[in-house]
Amino acid sequence: MRNILDTGNCNVLREYVGSDTLIGLDFDGTLAPIVRERRRAVLRPATRSLLAELASRFQCVVISGRAKDDVIPRLRGTGVSEIIGNHGIEPWSASPELEKAVRQWLPLLNEGLGPYRGVEIEDKRYSVSVHYRGETRKQEAIRKIESVARSLGPVRVIGGNQVVNILPLSAPNKGLAFVRHLARSGCSKAIYIGDDDTDEDVFSLCGRGQTLTIRVGLNHDSLAEYYLRRQQDIDRLILRLLDFHDGRRVVSHSTGR
Repeated sequence: MRNILDTGNCNVLREYVGSDTLIGLDFDGTLAPIVRERRRAVLRPATRSLLAELASRFQCVVISGRAKDDVIPRLRGTGVSEIIGNHGIEPWSASPELEKAVRQWLPLLNEGLGPYRGVEIEDKRYSVSVHYRGETRKQEAIRKIESVARSLGPVRVIGGNQVVNILPLSAPNKGLAFVRHLARSGCSKAIYIGDDDTDEDVFSLCGRGQTLTIRVGLNHDSLAEYYLRRQQDIDRLILRLLDFHDGRRVVSHSTGR
């Protein structure tokens, strides 16, 4: 992986900037910092302003693991063209069948994880996220969460930042959702930035060619081609995209590897 903000990678980024470029972004850990209390996750004022500028020049789509109704107010006023929630399920693949499956999981999850006071089960209607950030017995809790998840039937289990996501096996993922939106957008190329295991579905489907893939945080196991060193660097990346789009000269500084 190479740091997309390094001087030598300016030309790579510039090649993907055009009037027919789609910009895809995750929310938590990419646009917004990871916080201990997920309900308090917000964009920094500078990031919000930059995102609004970006959305005025490019088609922008945010693909989040959060429920769509949870993300919408957090991005209000930024002008992004589409918000996709629930790891790619909402809006196109949300169905009564998926909702029914999740409803059947909840009693089993509550019963199996009841002894873990620091574990929180988040019902997102079409999927479930089990948060263990507040649990002192983390490794034990992870094993129990995964054990209960396996008992639920045909599910997909995806890890995250102190969270285990449980989705119906038949549900689409972020990669499929991004490919679908890219086809609908009419854009010929794209840039996608994400920080989590669920974003690897985009990196695996879309990398090397039409889409430039960037992971927040260096991870040698990632399928992304490039990375940002830290979440705060999303502001620098957006600034660079704006500079390239507007034809401004970019003075680059190496950020290290």
